[in-house]
Amino acid sequence: MRFTRHRRLVGPVVAAAAVGLALTACTGDIANEDAADVDCAPYEQYGTFDGKKVSISGTILDLEADRLVESWKDFQTCTGIEITYQGSSEFEAQIAVLAEGGNAPDIGIVPQPGLLGRLADGGWLIPASEKVEANVDEFWSEDWKQYGTYDDTFYAAPLMASIKGYIWYSPSEFEEKGYEIPKTLDELNALSEKIAAEGDHKPWCVGFESGDATGWPGTDWIEDYMLRLHGADVYDQWVTHGIPFNDPKVAEAFDAAGEILKNPDMVNGGIGDVSTIVTEAFQTAGLPILDGQCSLHHQASFYETFWNPDGGDANTVASDGSVFAFLMPPANADDPLSVTGGGEFPVAFRDAEEVEAVRAYLSSDTWANNRVKLGGVISANKGLDPKNASSELLEQSIEILQDPETTFRFDGSDLMPGAVGADSFWKGMVAWTTGQSTADTLNTIESSWPAS
Repeated sequence: MRFTRHRRLVGPVVAAAAVGLALTACTGDIANEDAADVDCAPYEQYGTFDGKKVSISGTILDLEADRLVESWKDFQTCTGIEITYQGSSEFEAQIAVLAEGGNAPDIGIVPQPGLLGRLADGGWLIPASEKVEANVDEFWSEDWKQYGTYDDTFYAAPLMASIKGYIWYSPSEFEEKGYEIPKTLDELNALSEKIAAEGDHKPWCVGFESGDATGWPGTDWIEDYMLRLHGADVYDQWVTHGIPFNDPKVAEAFDAAGEILKNPDMVNGGIGDVSTIVTEAFQTAGLPILDGQCSLHHQASFYETFWNPDGGDANTVASDGSVFAFLMPPANADDPLSVTGGGEFPVAFRDAEEVEAVRAYLSSDTWANNRVKLGGVISANKGLDPKNASSELLEQSIEILQDPETTFRFDGSDLMPGAVGADSFWKGMVAWTTGQSTADTLNTIESSWPAS
C-alpha cells in the first residue's frame, strides 16, 4: 500500500499519469426514474441529499477504479449525492500539499496508516462520525479500527484489504512434476532447491519495479519473514522502532529472503539475472509461470487481476486452473496462521453531512458486498459473505481475514514513518538486491528513522 505503493491494487494497465474518473448521480426527475429500477431500502438510512456533491480521490486506477465507481452507483441514485472520483498515481505525494493549500478532495482514500497520521498531524482531517464508528465497531476487528486511529482520535474506517505472502504457482506443473505445497519455510527452500537442480528453469520470478515506488514488493518479502521467523510481538516492535532496524532479528529475515532473492540459481526465471529483479515491473513479473519459465512468484491476493493482462479470461485462478496460490508457510508446521496484509482508509477533509453519509456507506457491510461482487478485491468487513468473492482464492482470503484465530499484521512499511517505509526501506531493497550487504543496508535504513 503506496499502491503508487497502492499501484498494487490497480488493474492490468500500468498508469503513468493521473486518471480522472467520474460517475454523476442522476438528480431531479431522472433520479426518480432511475430509482424506480433500484431497491433503495438498503440506502434509506443515509438520508437524501439532492444536489449535494462529494469528491473522492485516491491511488486506485484503471479497472479497479471503474469497479469502485460502480460500487456506489445505487447509493448515488437513492441518496441524490453526486460522487466524482479521480485516481492518481501521484496521490500520496500530492495529498498533503493539496490539503495544506485548501484544495484537498472531500474524501481521500489513503493506503497507509502512516500517511493518515501525517495528515492528522497537519490538522487537515475530520474525525469520523458516530455512524462510521458504529459500523467499524460492528463489522471490523479492533486491530483494523486502530489502523484508522491516530493519537486516540478515530479518523477513518477501513475499506478494501489484501493478504500478502501468497506464492503463486501452476497447479498443472505441480501435479505433473510431483511438487508438493510446502508446509514450512524449510520445505519451501527444499522445493526451490529441487526445482533449481532440475536445471530447465529457475524456481522463482520476481519484480520490484513500480516507478517512484520501486522496491516495495521487496519489503513484503521481509515483512513475511519477520512475522514467520520471529512472531507478532517482535514484528510489532520492529515497525514501531521498539527494536532498531539493524537488529540481528531483522538481519536474519533479510538473509533468509536473500537465500532466494540474491541467489542466481533461484531467480529470475524468464526475465534475466538477479539484477533484473529491480527493473522488472511487479505487474508482469509473475507471468513467466504461464510459460513454464519459473514455478513460483511471491505477491499479494490482489495479483490475481494481473494474470490476464489483456483484460480477458484466458487464464483462470483456481486450484485446478492456470494459476493458484498458497500462503508462504510458517517456520514450524504447528505455528499459528500468521499473515501480513494491507488496506486503505477513506479520510475526510470537509466536515459535511453528505461527506459522512458517503463514508458511512463505504464502512458498511452493504458496500463491502456490493464491491466484492464486482470482482478482484476482498475486505476484512465481518459482514461480507465470502461466497460473493470472484474466485476461489479471494473467497479463501476473506475467510482467513474473518477467522478470529488468524494472526494478522498490517504491512510493516505502511506503518513506519514515511521517511523509512516509503523511502529508505524501498531504496534499501533495491540496493541490497543489487549487491549491498545486509549490514550496510540495515544501517542505512536505521539512520533514516526520524528522531522521536
